[in-house]
Amino acid sequence: MLTKLEALILGIIQGLTEFLPISSTGHLYLGRNLFGLQEAGLLLDTMLHIGTLLAVFVFYKAEFIKMIKNPFSKLTFLLVVGTIPAVIFGLAFKDYIDEISKTGATIGWEFLLTGLFLWLADSAKNGHKKMDNISYKDAFIIGTFQAVAIMPAISRSGMTIVAALWRKLDRETAAYFSFLLSTPAIAGAIVLQTKDLLGGAGEEISLSALLVGIVSSAIFGYIAVKWMIGYLRKHSLKPFAYYVWALGLLVLVFQFTGKF
Repeated sequence: MLTKLEALILGIIQGLTEFLPISSTGHLYLGRNLFGLQEAGLLLDTMLHIGTLLAVFVFYKAEFIKMIKNPFSKLTFLLVVGTIPAVIFGLAFKDYIDEISKTGATIGWEFLLTGLFLWLADSAKNGHKKMDNISYKDAFIIGTFQAVAIMPAISRSGMTIVAALWRKLDRETAAYFSFLLSTPAIAGAIVLQTKDLLGGAGEEISLSALLVGIVSSAIFGYIAVKWMIGYLRKHSLKPFAYYVWALGLLVLVFQFTGKF
């Protein structure tokens, strides 16, 4: 049974790691295993993602209000174009992704791959594109990188920031657009997971514990979005690469020795 303390900790993990480029799904898998909550996976993940979705909606409330008032704006179409690859990839490989997400067999390698992309992107020359300069081609390419991040421990925020930097967005705008693009992806994942839950895949978890997890995920997700946009303006991605490399190697060691 999920306790309120466990829900709080997992909510903090989800909130921070959804927007720091280190993979929320991979960290949640490790957190659930640490607490012995493997059976709570689908319901818990869905609820915690609601928290981070709320965080992004609050942070970008001005942008969403503008899109509601003008649904045919360029920003709306950029988000649509950027989301198409994730929809295609997610529907095509859903069963495979579900399977490896349950077993965690590939997460060590995926942490290592995330670190490699972060390292390479950080060496790229600083771009100059602002939000007004983002093209539909930029959005599609960034969205394609987001689609790859459907793999359990490949960071969605990391991959989209990497792609944005390679498309010559300036560092602050890269993070800003990355997190904005996350909203349809997170919302879509919640819809798909909720459909599975309604089909009988839910678990018995107390409502109060879930609320604690959602609130903590929302609060720390908001903090992570705001902090990361400011951080990337002047700082390197390499510390995150070092972290996921170390974590990936540790996971592989535990897997190969049968301790995980």
